[in-house]
Amino acid sequence: MTLEISKLTSVPGDSAFRRKNLKGTDLEATYAGALSYMRRKYTRDLAGVDIAVTGIPFDQAVSNRPGTRFGPEAIRKASVEHAWGPYWPWMFDPFDTLAVVDYGDCFFDWGRKDLAPEAISEHALSVIEKGTGLVSLGGDHFVSYPLLKAHAKVHGPLALVHFDAHRDVEPDDGDRIDHGTMFNYAVRDGLIDPKRSIQVGIRTTFHGEQTFGFKILYSDQVHELSPAEVAQEIARTVGSGKAYLTFDIDCLDPAFAPGTGTPVPGGLSSHQALSIIRKLTDVDFVGMDLVEVSPPYDHAEITALAGATIVLDYLCLKAWQKGARGVPLPE
Repeated sequence: MTLEISKLTSVPGDSAFRRKNLKGTDLEATYAGALSYMRRKYTRDLAGVDIAVTGIPFDQAVSNRPGTRFGPEAIRKASVEHAWGPYWPWMFDPFDTLAVVDYGDCFFDWGRKDLAPEAISEHALSVIEKGTGLVSLGGDHFVSYPLLKAHAKVHGPLALVHFDAHRDVEPDDGDRIDHGTMFNYAVRDGLIDPKRSIQVGIRTTFHGEQTFGFKILYSDQVHELSPAEVAQEIARTVGSGKAYLTFDIDCLDPAFAPGTGTPVPGGLSSHQALSIIRKLTDVDFVGMDLVEVSPPYDHAEITALAGATIVLDYLCLKAWQKGARGVPLPE
């Protein structure tokens, strides 16, 4: 059988700009064309949009290797390898159910680092207050703090589902822009409910660190449990309230995600992480971010590809919750 792309697409290339419909998938050559996330339409018009994907190219809070300002670009580029659907193991195309757009990047003055958090919050709020879900591509992990400010302003205190090698609750004087302290601030500011929050894949510790009431699944515990058991523990901790998903790519072992600022051996495999996320169908996520992809340290784009796929599975999860179902896999 010959695959004729011309019969499977409604626009002759560059559907990121030229597509007329927000739903559906148009096939394009993976090596050419405008690199929006999953070839979704670039637009700031949110009429009829379920979820907007945006980039937060900020990496001025890192404690080790910089480079995550290039993360959104790399994730978009890696995503087009998958922009054809349906997607395994869901066996449906989420874009048949969800209207998803690429909202472009958040802009801020790189010379005024102190103003970046407010710019990020305002950028996120411009989407969320219109009733549109937001998926943010980082950027270093500090960006989760201003993103949570925007989400909590609309939804109230949220349960945090946090995949990471680090807990990011380090103590400090309370006024630093640091990618290791922001969840300390999020608890202090009432943005998240720590008793309904869980941190997964942790394999570091710091002097003076507090639990704040978070449930913690250390990396060795995740390895000893099945993905279904981990997902059950996440769902049990979060309960029926609204939740926010933040995924630091260094939760994955450096074998699967070398392109990150603070890699720590002993982490999750791509399979483990994706399998856990696919089983979180009972969790009411209102938003997510994927952070700490640092292309200068990546090899063969495998870190960016892992990040793009995690976001894709989150979108499939949201489509499933909205009623999407695929053709069952053969026995």
